[in-house]
Amino acid sequence: MNIFLKIITSLRLTVILLSLGMMLVFFGTLDQVNTGIWVTQKRYFESLFVFWSYPAEWAASDTLGFIRIPMPGGYLLGIALIINLVAAHVYRFKLTWKKSGIFLVHIGLILLLVSELLTDVLSRESQMSITEGGKTYYSEAFRDNELVFINRGNPDYDDVVSIPQSILSKKGTIEYESLPFSVRIDQFYPNSVISRRGNQPTMPPTPVTHGLGAHKNRPTDLMVNEQPVRYDDQSVNTVSAIITLTGTDGTNLGTWLVSNLLDDRFPRQTLQVGEENWDLAIRFRRYYHDFGLALHDFRFDRYPGTEIPKNFSSEVSILDDTGSTNQRALIYMNHPLRYGGLTFFQASYDPETEETTILQVVRNPGWLLPYISVLLMGAGMTVQFSMHLGRFASRRKREEAPA
Repeated sequence: MNIFLKIITSLRLTVILLSLGMMLVFFGTLDQVNTGIWVTQKRYFESLFVFWSYPAEWAASDTLGFIRIPMPGGYLLGIALIINLVAAHVYRFKLTWKKSGIFLVHIGLILLLVSELLTDVLSRESQMSITEGGKTYYSEAFRDNELVFINRGNPDYDDVVSIPQSILSKKGTIEYESLPFSVRIDQFYPNSVISRRGNQPTMPPTPVTHGLGAHKNRPTDLMVNEQPVRYDDQSVNTVSAIITLTGTDGTNLGTWLVSNLLDDRFPRQTLQVGEENWDLAIRFRRYYHDFGLALHDFRFDRYPGTEIPKNFSSEVSILDDTGSTNQRALIYMNHPLRYGGLTFFQASYDPETEETTILQVVRNPGWLLPYISVLLMGAGMTVQFSMHLGRFASRRKREEAPA
């Protein structure tokens, strides 16, 4: 066996990788206080490399702020562990009855690492808001946005053209065959504050000529100020963009301000092109499903004499694509609904009315793999312990037998 195989199959490498994993969890936990769970997960556990920096909030940050510790990210450690375990099995282990327990434990550990990688790559989380008596067929991702153009001319359905936020951030001109105009992204703000010039008359106005805030097709006195992107769990970024639309014949269709702040509380921004009317807006990215949920009853129980939540529960009906009811289900804490490849968890509610439930919608094709891996590791440890116990009992029996 050459040196390379000795390295990748060695137990010493396994111990080093596990130690680095513990270090990654430790420093990620320290950073979570300042950046939140979502950023910590992306930065530390869904990356190949990461640098931990001495926090500015800590004591002596002026002196120790230069400290930066490099470490492998979760993806790199996971892939290295998988290679190490698989190589060790191929080159070192022989499948015998005496080692069957160890074999099961290692297979379960490999499957657990693979399932975590598949979860990071394939899983998708969004939220579904439903008011009592209402129904919906889509969920929204509150950390991702889309620029949409909607043609409502057909009475049976809407034509929707969606441009994801990842494309908007690159700016440039976008053309799509379903749109009778091209879209030029003049400015893009991943987080912003929209206001009027007011006490800042020296600030230049936006070049917006059409839509909300525009006055007789002249530049408005609106201001869009870029803000740092926030990642904490309680904040929603105001994504905004200034776009210019040009017809297929070269006609200038105006410069528009679109933002997820300009939601259903404001009139729709509508553009007329020929005989077609197109609504335009930035909104939270939507995921449409082949079925819907109707909310019959939402309950929000509190501990007696307090405002502390005790229990949330949502009684819903599953609707097929024709709107017919398939079945009823009760969703409450630690009791999700699984249907159509999606899992619906009771997440929150609208505190203003207490009649609107918020469900966390998770799509995770590999959700069964962690359960299987845990069962395999449990079975492996049981088998290994039973064999050792049997040998120990046999030895004691022989020692106690008369000569």
